[in-house]
Amino acid sequence: MTSSSVPKRKLPAICWLLIVIVTVGGIILLAIWLWPESKDGSVPDVLEARMTYEVVETYPHDPGAFTQGLLIHEGTLYESTGLYGESSLRKVDLETGEVLARVDLPPNTFGEGLTLWEDRLVQLTWRENTAFIYDLKDFSLLGTFAYPTEGWGLTHDGARLIMSDGSHRLYFIDPGDYQILGSIEVTDQDAPVERLNELEFIFGEVFANVWLTDEIVRIDPETGEVLGWIDLAGILPEDLRTYTTDVLNGIAFDPDENRLFVTGKNWPLLFEIRLVPALPGD
Repeated sequence: MTSSSVPKRKLPAICWLLIVIVTVGGIILLAIWLWPESKDGSVPDVLEARMTYEVVETYPHDPGAFTQGLLIHEGTLYESTGLYGESSLRKVDLETGEVLARVDLPPNTFGEGLTLWEDRLVQLTWRENTAFIYDLKDFSLLGTFAYPTEGWGLTHDGARLIMSDGSHRLYFIDPGDYQILGSIEVTDQDAPVERLNELEFIFGEVFANVWLTDEIVRIDPETGEVLGWIDLAGILPEDLRTYTTDVLNGIAFDPDENRLFVTGKNWPLLFEIRLVPALPGD
């Protein structure tokens, strides 16, 4: 019998099964490795109309900071604080709450919303109709610009600054010449949503604190339509509240790490949270 006539041996069925298992397992492991980190971050890909939260981590926060604006950049917090005679711009260590740099506003100025545009920090004031522009690196004052409304919250969508004034309206500002480009009314089922406060732009939506509530509203920046609500009731334990503790205010989002942080005026803690669907009836 020649070698060419030797019958070929078939692999046992168990071997084929093992090959399939190993192949499928490898594909699954590769998919997990390549899967975007956002899947496991603070903000899920799909948000329901009613969301609530899970606390991921807590960090120290200066209880003397009357938080008006909050953002995170390269792992460091930047914060605008309010009240006449106490307003400031701060650079804050996330882990310890230590204030690394600080600029105090004039005593007749009430600090409000804050955003980072390129290498400039832009800080609103409440009734002074003036925004301050600072160099990110050293907080040196680069200039100011005026706007015709009160200033409350501030963020940007990569092309425009977005400002709230405590009403149900959002304003769009050109970051080049600081002129108002237009505005939209924010409505939920055709009813205006008032008292829009601190803002943050997150995955194509505007998140806004609603003053005097424990809720954040999600807004379509093109139409003004409310996309959903986030209930943060009870996030600051009662035993940490004092006579100076004020309302929830302050949203900071790190899109690279998909981490969401919130705090409040004169709160002793900053919270890293994960958004989860609210239970029926909540």
